[in-house]
Amino acid sequence: MNRGRILVVEDEKKISEIVKAYLEKEGFTVTVAQTGQQAISRLKDKFDLIILDLMLPDMDGEDICRTIREDSDVPIIMLTAKSEEDDRIQGLGIGADDYVVKPFSPREVVARVKALLRRAKGAKENISFNRGDLVIDSFRFEVKKSKSPVTLTPTEFKLLQCLAEHPGQVFSRLQLVNIILGYDFEGYDRTIDAHIKNIRHKIEKDPKKPAYISTVYGVGYRFAGQPDED
Repeated sequence: MNRGRILVVEDEKKISEIVKAYLEKEGFTVTVAQTGQQAISRLKDKFDLIILDLMLPDMDGEDICRTIREDSDVPIIMLTAKSEEDDRIQGLGIGADDYVVKPFSPREVVARVKALLRRAKGAKENISFNRGDLVIDSFRFEVKKSKSPVTLTPTEFKLLQCLAEHPGQVFSRLQLVNIILGYDFEGYDRTIDAHIKNIRHKIEKDPKKPAYISTVYGVGYRFAGQPDED
């Protein structure tokens, strides 16, 4: 089964080969470009998603992203060694849809690709995890745990949805505040902790040993559920 065509723009051969192997194992057709010029020359071909390294030998990834966005809305995942929040926000601001910070797990990249393509195509009304144990319906704003409805507040739903749509990605409390509550929110960023605690009590079998929302101590939170196959 061909899940779609992916362009991987990455000059480090070891990284591109690993990403390519994992994606092809999942049924994707993968083309690799090792320079910015190679990537631009291949843009005439139609890809379903582009994985773009920011640090290339001949061009900045940001410039390639801007070039792509001049005439295409193809989903873009940025690969970056830059860990500062301002750099990541800048990447999202120029048109990237998601980002992965090196070093990363190839399985995380595959999960991000699937999630982003699912959102871009709008093929499914819901996403499910851990063999259907947790189902999030973004159209109906509904959540089911073990097939039973779960009642979440609008803020709790947005927070869970944000984390679940980016499996494996670590979000700081400040990032989650900005995404969920807005940049003009004047409260304390630890407000997120209270929401996470409430969500865990509603969706976790054991809130003290969460299977879905993990705490990354000193940083923030990430979604640890395993996405089900499409």
